[in-house]
Amino acid sequence: MNLARYVLWRIVQTIPVLLGITTITFLLTNAMPGSPVDIMVGPEMDEALEQALKERYGLDRPLHERYLIYISNVLQGDLGVSFYYDEPVTQKILERLPVTALLVGSAYTFGLGIAIPLGVLSAAYRNRWIDHVSRVIALFGVSTPSFWIGLVLIIVFAFHLGWLPSSDLVRPWRSPAQVTNASTWLEVWYLSARSLVLPTIALGTLQMAAAMRIERSSMTETLGKEYIRLARGYGVPERTVLRRHAFRAAQLPVVTIVGLNVSTALGGSVLIETVFNINGMGRLIITGIQTQDYPLVMGTTLFFGVLFLVGVIITDISYAYIDPRVTYGDAE
Repeated sequence: MNLARYVLWRIVQTIPVLLGITTITFLLTNAMPGSPVDIMVGPEMDEALEQALKERYGLDRPLHERYLIYISNVLQGDLGVSFYYDEPVTQKILERLPVTALLVGSAYTFGLGIAIPLGVLSAAYRNRWIDHVSRVIALFGVSTPSFWIGLVLIIVFAFHLGWLPSSDLVRPWRSPAQVTNASTWLEVWYLSARSLVLPTIALGTLQMAAAMRIERSSMTETLGKEYIRLARGYGVPERTVLRRHAFRAAQLPVVTIVGLNVSTALGGSVLIETVFNINGMGRLIITGIQTQDYPLVMGTTLFFGVLFLVGVIITDISYAYIDPRVTYGDAE
């Protein structure tokens, strides 16, 4: 099976998964107590206005009929209109997605940039001080909630020390005229980097800890293989053994955990964006839940599901580039 056929087959496999995500989200969203119409109308009940809103958003129809209409619209690329914003859900997602992508990308860069070197060093110098320190860091990272880390960072570095901002995120793509205290693009990027430090650390700590533990275990196993001992027996320098012979072969489990942790990072961004008052996809989901905005909740959940499945497919495809022994099907 070649790459194109494999990717096509994987895409076909995602269809029932997406249908399941859509169905479950639709049923759970509509099972929430109360009604979005009650929130829109307010405490002063106006039956005429309530009926008009139900007819406008199709809430006066039976549940099964609304489900079929929603599935039909999704297949056409229409995620509906937000009750709260009165705008297409797709438009709101595209507005907020770059912020969340910047946050998650920064968290992954921070996490992997620390996890991979520490994991390699921890495996190369087992039971020494750097191994002990790395394992303590990893244990702390996987056992501490990201929102708690964010709150501690705000208290220490924003309120007490005053080094970094505690809320909002300066978008690096905004022009200097749209950013307070910025007159040049360089100042915009500097302010953006400062505002990104704390949420990046808070969100990236879990990714760092998970990747570090897998990196250490995989490198330890690889360094114990016969071809590694043979290379050492021939007098190959230890740095060359680590870099050329062991490192690449040990990355398959790391790539797996990185790809599967996309959902964890996206879920963590919901909390981190709330803690740091960042208007991204996470805040959009929270707003949808608080206002019982059915199309917004279902649309953002489906979008996150698509991102996760894309991450899984990319992870599977990357295996063959890391390890030539991996194929996309049975050998003929």
